[in-house]
Amino acid sequence: MNAASTSRVEAPQEPVQRTVLVWDAPVRVFHWLMVLSFAGAWLTAESERWQQVHVTLGYTMAGLVAFRLIWGLVGPRHARFSSFVRGPAAVARYLGAALRGRPEHHTGHNPAGAIAIVALLVLAVAVTATGWANFNDLGGRWLEEVHEAAATLMLAVVGVHLAGVLLGSWLHRENLVGAMITGRKAGPPQDATRSAWRTVAALMLVAVFGFWAMQWQAAPAGSPSKAAAAGHHERDDD
Repeated sequence: MNAASTSRVEAPQEPVQRTVLVWDAPVRVFHWLMVLSFAGAWLTAESERWQQVHVTLGYTMAGLVAFRLIWGLVGPRHARFSSFVRGPAAVARYLGAALRGRPEHHTGHNPAGAIAIVALLVLAVAVTATGWANFNDLGGRWLEEVHEAAATLMLAVVGVHLAGVLLGSWLHRENLVGAMITGRKAGPPQDATRSAWRTVAALMLVAVFGFWAMQWQAAPAGSPSKAAAAGHHERDDD
């Protein structure tokens, strides 16, 4: 009995893991609004008919990036850049462990994923800045080419990011896409985000939808986008 009792006491215990709130609501709303805005802007990039939509989504991206930069400084733990942006050594260590089939588990973003996030934010600034300059005729053909190149590079980074998310989901046996919807991931209780900050997320949605409404109202009555929408409604009425 004594030996058995000693064995139970001295046996190493694994860290307690359970599903905890990691991504607050503003981070999740930012993520999916960026997905929607970039996808919509990309699909309408070559269309004169939907230029107003393209420009509106570009401005939306700029506003979202501005919010994310601020939230990355003052937001909760896992939203802050200081919690997941690491140096080259940490990235190399994470990638090396992943290649050996023993990936390090991070409750928040892993060091490799942080590179993609920072790259996407930088490219989003480049895309929106050059797009604004082009729309206001502040540059020549070269600036238009820079805008297109930055957007293409951003799409490529999005592809790498998606591949990393799928690979990470497989290596860690967890649904990272689902985590960005629900906000919950596996992790120790002490790593949980204490508040979802739903009020901030709601204000974000109000600001974005309000901006879209203002852009729609400010568009000329005969603009291609409104004409296309009107034609769509007329066909529905028929």
